[in-house]
Amino acid sequence: MGEMISIPVEEYRLLRSAAQELEELRTYDGAKAALAAGEEELIPAEYVKRMLAGESPLRVWRDYRGLTQLQLSEAAGVNRVQIAEIEAARKVGSIETIKKLAVALGITIDDLV
Repeated sequence: MGEMISIPVEEYRLLRSAAQELEELRTYDGAKAALAAGEEELIPAEYVKRMLAGESPLRVWRDYRGLTQLQLSEAAGVNRVQIAEIEAARKVGSIETIKKLAVALGITIDDLV
């Protein structure tokens, strides 16, 4: 066994959280770069299966990007309740709303409909 170091549990949790956030940012940046380069983004089969099973594409893409409804709401400038309504299929959302959500997720409108 190699060298060991002891740190307070709270500091460890903060480091783990920061590492997860960094990974999410890298995923998001990669998706944006692929979209800007005109490449079609490939997503893991588990997410595709969820959409094929009828789950809301908005929810699946949001989960894939590692965003909460609140984070997506802030990024897109769309009310969080509206996102919840769209994900639950209680509302459809206007073209403008869907466009804002797609831009914030780094995908096309077609990916959400």
